[in-house]
Amino acid sequence: MAEVADPRSAPAGAVRATVPRQPPRTSAPGPHATPGPAPAAPAARGVPRWVWSAPPVVVLALVFLYPLALVVRQSFTPENGGAFDAYSAVFASTPFREALGTTVWLAVGATVGCLVLGFALALVIAFVPFPGARAVSRFIDVFLSFPSFLITLALLFIYGTVGMANGIWTEVLGVADGPFHFLTTPWGVLLAEITYFTPFVMRPLLAAFSQLDTAQLEVASSLGAGPARIVRRVILPEALPALAAGGSLVLVMCLNEFGIVLFTGAKGVTTLPMLVYGKAILESDYPAACVVAVVNIAISVGLFGLYRVVSKRAGA
Repeated sequence: MAEVADPRSAPAGAVRATVPRQPPRTSAPGPHATPGPAPAAPAARGVPRWVWSAPPVVVLALVFLYPLALVVRQSFTPENGGAFDAYSAVFASTPFREALGTTVWLAVGATVGCLVLGFALALVIAFVPFPGARAVSRFIDVFLSFPSFLITLALLFIYGTVGMANGIWTEVLGVADGPFHFLTTPWGVLLAEITYFTPFVMRPLLAAFSQLDTAQLEVASSLGAGPARIVRRVILPEALPALAAGGSLVLVMCLNEFGIVLFTGAKGVTTLPMLVYGKAILESDYPAACVVAVVNIAISVGLFGLYRVVSKRAGA
């Protein structure tokens, strides 16, 4: 064992580092040892969250909530009478009941048409190989950005009174007028809405079909199932959530559609948005217009809530 020098016998300027310093012994934590307190995290010195959330809330309140509150307030404060007189007068009027019925049946009819046509077209694009299928799928995404009046204008060029179809008919048969005048009827509005809103159903369907396991189709086909049975038993159950989500969205949008009805020139077709326009702009009856607007908003919000529930369950 090495001898340790006596510090008293060392000269005055000698370094007293002859004895090596041993590191402090730390006992290993036993099974009953309690860990020491964790070091305290430094306090966050940032801006409070409510400061960041306040500007968008204020902008939303000023731009959307305040005008909406004015509409609701105006519906309860007619110029003459009680608070609910405007509601009683509007609900008892024949134009409102007719507009409500027209709006509902056009929206439901357009939704059913979009579901049927969108499902058929999505099947062809997803499962029938043909040149340009991917380009068609991408065009659907671009089509969603088109304004509704553009589609109506295109239909007017084709089926309008002086459109291509009537022009060809008169030139071939030598008559003065063609037979295509349905665009100014409810059927023309229905055709325009189906044409415009069908891609809104096709988009979620194509997304659902892209996740479908093709092995199921191959097994069903190898077992002797025909195309119709494969669609009914394999593809349709997988597409139901996407159909429900797309149909709910189309129903909400058709209830609030204004441009298609206006551009078709269907004077005999009055929906709730058209009735609001007529009461406010043409008749200057603002309380009645606000009542119709409140009813339209209530229906739309209710259906939008249904759409969100369906979309959440469908994973959209």
